[in-house]
Amino acid sequence: MKETILEMERYAEENNIPIIEVDSIKFIMKYIKINNVKSVLEIGTAIGYSAILMANATSTVEITTVEKDEKRYREAVKNVNKCGLDRRIECVYNDALEVNLAGHSYDLIFIDAAKGGYIKYFEKFCNYLNPGGVIITDNLKFHGLVSNKNLVKSKNLKGIVDKIEKYVEFLNQNEDFITKYYDIGDGLSVSFRRANVK
Repeated sequence: MKETILEMERYAEENNIPIIEVDSIKFIMKYIKINNVKSVLEIGTAIGYSAILMANATSTVEITTVEKDEKRYREAVKNVNKCGLDRRIECVYNDALEVNLAGHSYDLIFIDAAKGGYIKYFEKFCNYLNPGGVIITDNLKFHGLVSNKNLVKSKNLKGIVDKIEKYVEFLNQNEDFITKYYDIGDGLSVSFRRANVK
């Protein structure tokens, strides 16, 4: 399995595919372990890197991961199978905003997909949270550009940074959730329902 993970890291670098930073995935794996998380929904599979590592946090956690890019989805399925985790990781080929997960609920929802969709993903999938569940979001620093907007040169990057700022504002004003921010990796947030916070 270790060899497969190293291969995935090389593949991601060679093909310019963003994968989660080491410190961020370590934080999530620790969270899964400490809080006895049994079910995870991941929005944005890419090549399956974070799903495979989350599945390694404990031997009981089960993961559903959604990816809309067919090439990345196929690569993820291949990697999951190679690691022998196909019974605990279900890869779904679909647009997260169109996927129907009726009847399912999760202890942890991990958002790591197109930044422009973060608010919509949160609004849709918070309805799938189990009591006491959390939503973790990655890339809130976006390579340090969110706090250094003067470094943003392209219109496209400026658009992404603006969307991340809007998402943080959305989290801060959300009356149903309390969000904690962690300066780990590329910036993480952990959102809990207010009703579950004493």
